Amino acid sequence: MMLSPDQAEADLSWTQSDPESILNGLKSAGCTSDEPAEGEERAKCKGDQPLSREEKRRRRRATAKYRSAHATRERIRVEAFNVAFAELRKLLPTLPPDKKLSKIEILRLAICYISYLNHVLDV
Repeated sequence: MMLSPDQAEADLSWTQSDPESILNGLKSAGCTSDEPAEGEERAKCKGDQPLSREEKRRRRRATAKYRSAHATRERIRVEAFNVAFAELRKLLPTLPPDKKLSKIEILRLAICYISYLNHVLDV
């Protein structure tokens, strides 16, 4: 909505400062709830359009329960990932045997070791 300098403030509905007139305007627009909103449950207006799939997903992901479940899944995934690297590390010969290797070093060493074993089998 474009505002022009000659437009009177009385024409603008959002400039109302009286709370009762604002509430009456909302009720006349179809908002029926007088109770305070709890969590995700907010007052719905009859004129509201149904939520899009993306908006539903965004609202669902914003809940504490979803974030907690996601964090738990991520911790389990990272733990399994680290266990797999530890198991792979045990199979690789290095000097000294207890040398700390990064994940990329473990992968590179595993590739070289597999190539070496293939060469040994071919000879």
